[in-house]
Amino acid sequence: MRILSGIQPSGKLHIGNYFGMMQPSIHLQEEGDAFYFIANYHSLTSTHDPAVLKENVRNLAIDFLACGLDPEKATFWKQSDVPEVTELAWIFSCVTPMHLLEKCTSYKDKIAQGLPASHGLFAYPVLQAADICLFDSNIVPVGKDQKQHIEVTRDIAIKFNNRYGEDLLVIPEPRIRETTAVVPGLDGRKMSKSYNNTIEIFEETEKKLRKKIMKIETDSTPVEDPKDPENSYIVQLYSLFASEDEVKEMQESYRAGGLGYGHYKQQLFEACRDFFAPFRERREEIIADKNYVDDVLAEGAKKARTKGREVIERVRTAVGM
Repeated sequence: MRILSGIQPSGKLHIGNYFGMMQPSIHLQEEGDAFYFIANYHSLTSTHDPAVLKENVRNLAIDFLACGLDPEKATFWKQSDVPEVTELAWIFSCVTPMHLLEKCTSYKDKIAQGLPASHGLFAYPVLQAADICLFDSNIVPVGKDQKQHIEVTRDIAIKFNNRYGEDLLVIPEPRIRETTAVVPGLDGRKMSKSYNNTIEIFEETEKKLRKKIMKIETDSTPVEDPKDPENSYIVQLYSLFASEDEVKEMQESYRAGGLGYGHYKQQLFEACRDFFAPFRERREEIIADKNYVDDVLAEGAKKARTKGREVIERVRTAVGM
């Protein structure tokens, strides 16, 4: 079973990134042949400073490795180190109907957020389809908001197979963890750098982490009154870090009343801090080894490109090149 996923180097990683993509990917590296890449081609739609992009790529690699990605179990590389993906994206562009891209809500959402309406942003799903199909991927772990793009990938791969030959490309399946598909941010919307509502995995200090968590939006229910745990962003976030019994205890405390939201935010802060503590230690070890990250990415690119060449040669033959 080939598992593939990618993540954009668009800034510091937050807990939505971790629970939405990273943690599922790290678990899946135990189940199959895992291929994970840093999507720096995709990030060109929003990051236009080359120095920032380079720094973001390196920090993402460090953070992912610190959080448990094992290069002995997973192939890990930079998207731009396997240029076959852009060739496949062009070939896919020639079989992709315009209406398939026009219906993608992600493009409309990003335009609404102020991103320029570039061809790269519009054709993002085609490059994503190439990312997936270039490695004969069977499973693609994604957030709930990316499900439509995997459906587009499947449509493109099916159209390609229908035109050029049955079973030329593997048709991938999405895998979504419903319980953590959408992680709420400080304001209750999906946690996203676009909304400036994130809690970073590696906040610079505990003080900054606590300050962020204390900003989580709550209602004006008095301290002594019962509170609704079902619609609480604090409880939703706490459930990511705590055991079932601990979550149940917080929910019961909410219903009983007598404690303010600041008390529960403090519990969330402590749970978040303790959860990521071993990752912070591992991160320092990785930073201290000057060559480790470069060596991991170079070896990953070598493995990924070997597989990518197999597929692109199959595709080139099929289309008559």
